[in-house]
Amino acid sequence: MVLGKKTLEQIAKNMKAVKNKGSKIEVMLMKELWSRGLRYRKNVNSICGKPDIVFIGKKIAVFCDSEFWHGYNWEKRKHDFKSHQEFWIPKIERNIERDQEVNAELKKQGWIVLRFWGNDIKKHLLECADRIEQVVRGVNQ
Repeated sequence: MVLGKKTLEQIAKNMKAVKNKGSKIEVMLMKELWSRGLRYRKNVNSICGKPDIVFIGKKIAVFCDSEFWHGYNWEKRKHDFKSHQEFWIPKIERNIERDQEVNAELKKQGWIVLRFWGNDIKKHLLECADRIEQVVRGVNQ
């Protein structure tokens, strides 16, 4: 079946190629934090939600959320889907729900959760890193 200019197989191949770790926004933020002397762990499986950046001793979890997969400005953007709405809308809405569930669970376990949108990281990298650094350095050991 052909949708526009791409076949379903081509679309599936493209979606499988999307990185779930080591994305451009994560790498940008990680490099900035490392240059500031902040040491962290990446994508820790044992922590709920598998945060992108983790300061284990401080119980700080950082997520770098892409606008597409995590539903930035969702109430407006969900109407942008012209095809496969029956698939994409529930998928993104479940991602949004899952993010809220992860935040709640981590907070219940005593974690501080910081989430940043990809475009904020790209456009305001230093401010995002400043926020993380303030939290990391401000938390009692």
